[in-house]
Amino acid sequence: MTATLVKETSSPPPGPVADRTRRLRRRGKIIALLFVLPALLLLGALVVYPVLFSIGRSFFDASGTSFVGGDNYAEMFRDPATLKAVRNTAIWVVIAPALLTGLGLILAVLVEKVRWATAFKLLLFMPMAVSFLAAGIIFRLAYDEDPDKGVLNAAVVSVHDAFKGESSYPTARARDAHGLTKEKDGSYRTSTSVAPGDAVALGLVGVQPDDLPGGAESAYAAAGRKAGPDELRGVVYLDFTPGGGGEQGKVDRRESGLPEMKVEAVRDGETIATTTTAADGSFRFQGLASGSYEVRLPSSNFAQPYEGVSWLGPALVTPAIIGAYLWIWTGFAMVLIGAGLSTLPRDALEAARMDGANEWQIFRRITVPLLAPVLSVVFITLVINVMKVFDLVYIIAPGPVQEDATVLATQMWLVSFGGGNNQGLGSALGVLLLLLVVPAMVFNVRRFRRSQR
Repeated sequence: MTATLVKETSSPPPGPVADRTRRLRRRGKIIALLFVLPALLLLGALVVYPVLFSIGRSFFDASGTSFVGGDNYAEMFRDPATLKAVRNTAIWVVIAPALLTGLGLILAVLVEKVRWATAFKLLLFMPMAVSFLAAGIIFRLAYDEDPDKGVLNAAVVSVHDAFKGESSYPTARARDAHGLTKEKDGSYRTSTSVAPGDAVALGLVGVQPDDLPGGAESAYAAAGRKAGPDELRGVVYLDFTPGGGGEQGKVDRRESGLPEMKVEAVRDGETIATTTTAADGSFRFQGLASGSYEVRLPSSNFAQPYEGVSWLGPALVTPAIIGAYLWIWTGFAMVLIGAGLSTLPRDALEAARMDGANEWQIFRRITVPLLAPVLSVVFITLVINVMKVFDLVYIIAPGPVQEDATVLATQMWLVSFGGGNNQGLGSALGVLLLLLVVPAMVFNVRRFRRSQR
């Protein structure tokens, strides 16, 4: 009994212990706050303050002195350029994340079956190491309309010319009043009718001697040949004597023929015969029925060379920039989806194969549903990213089509600093962009917290 009383009286009262515990907790919170304080100050200076300032600035005019209320927000939706920026941003949000997520999924599944999977992933992920500025410059050159500079148009022109051929004389033309009349479609025909037994000389100018096809020969001997009674003969030549001299409309000794020129014999508007000029520019039609004909040089002889596709024109500039964006971010989507793919339960896939399911059924009914959380995170992350895209649009789109390619981020910069000098309207655009991004960010954060639980 006495020992029990002594033990109870020797134990410390509960009050001091609770106070000490509270002091330790308070001290721990203060220490934690001191460690977090630099990050909070930085976050407030770089994020919170600019957001609050932009919201306040959006209610003032361009000078920042007069309060205009919601006028900037009303003007924002009346401005055609802003409406086009909203439309282009919507195109980006709908197309780019969906394409990237689909490409990333397909590549992640295929890479699993490749022997050198790591090297393949590295190659696809390498564009992520390139800055948007450098990528924009690269694709600005790749999309150049000049086939000698733009690699895409060089490929397109090569394929086109391989199937349709190329005109050898795009600059050639006939001299006025020298036996040839130009038609509306760009072709030339003889001014007077001819008949079998006749020989004609068709002179053209506008071709540099250095641009003549290889193997071109003098047309002088061909011009002196006589036509048989049942044939129509002639020569197509360059009516220009190197070094000067010579007589216009007459084949001189040093004047070259124009080889590989298509020539047609036409009667009553219908093409009766077709031939091609020889190395000396000569041609002939045999077995023609008696009567009057016209000799025609079709417009295909003078067609301008195919210049390729105007990738950065008003119609294609936005898809072209999205293509550059896909090149950069496909590796990112593939790696993230591939990481999710590696965590899938293999027993479910093997069980499906044993039950007779083919690879397409496994992909559609097992792989995709199990990857749905990863796919949604990738998709939402890319949606947030494309809403803020600026560098590629500003660098790749040329000045004349900048307005056709503009998105909200570029429009905000152009209105505020790129000549508009209206920070009030620019701040309103920034607030609109923030309101569009926040829901996607909240969705992503909630999805992440659920996955952690």
